[in-house]
Amino acid sequence: MDNLNHPNGPGAIERLLGADRAIVLSAVALIVLFSAVYTVLGIGMQMSAIDMTRMARPIGNPMAMGTGPTWTIGYIALTFLMWWVMMIAMMTPSATPTLLLYSAMKRVSAEPESTPQYTLFFLFGYLLSWAAFSAFAVALQSKLQSLGLISPQMMTLNSQLIAGIVLIGAGLYQFTSLKQACLRRCQSPAQFLTKHRRTGKTGALLMGVHHGSYCLGCCWALMALLFVGGVMNLYWITGLAIYVALEKLTAQGQRLARVAGVALFCFGAYLLLAHFSAV
Repeated sequence: MDNLNHPNGPGAIERLLGADRAIVLSAVALIVLFSAVYTVLGIGMQMSAIDMTRMARPIGNPMAMGTGPTWTIGYIALTFLMWWVMMIAMMTPSATPTLLLYSAMKRVSAEPESTPQYTLFFLFGYLLSWAAFSAFAVALQSKLQSLGLISPQMMTLNSQLIAGIVLIGAGLYQFTSLKQACLRRCQSPAQFLTKHRRTGKTGALLMGVHHGSYCLGCCWALMALLFVGGVMNLYWITGLAIYVALEKLTAQGQRLARVAGVALFCFGAYLLLAHFSAV
């Protein structure tokens, strides 16, 4: 009994692990809640996600609403923030088990004194990877708009042909060795954390970036589907977030990825058929 109450005994460690878990979960919950509210309200954008979802039309045929906003520095910054906050809301929940395991490993390591801080550095590094994706998504959105391939207001592809090609591409990517390798690493956080272990806050940040790069390799094609359904369409945002969590956190993730690949390919082929039938 005395050993359990010793400052370094198993009972004390268990209490500290519980406290760390509560801190990490609370921080993640607040971050996800803020990001979700920001995304739903569409802060800084012309319309909220609720409005865009309500006005959604069939894929490839968005509502025509005239000319869109000019791509000023301010609008680019707002669009980047929209993408990044949306990625935070969508991807952080599926990274939570890794964060909890990392926190537990730090607590029993040689650096237990600032475990919550290390974990937040790890999370920030993870989210930096999605910041890079968000910057690319903004550049792609701007280019698609300049080519007339995307609705400026609804932020969705205005061509069944292009939408079908994107869906087929995302479906095929589900079968690639890169996708499968990245998914395996996302599903095995203990192996990743052990193999790529670093010390200090900078090490925690770099580990987060490294892990985020695997997650990015696993999910970037799925996130590109937001251009198909609408970048701020809540149905697509929620559906993709739930699917990503199932793919990364369930034992059947690899099989689920292949099933989704077939479904995406078939959906894309259907859109192509519908497009050419209407020509």
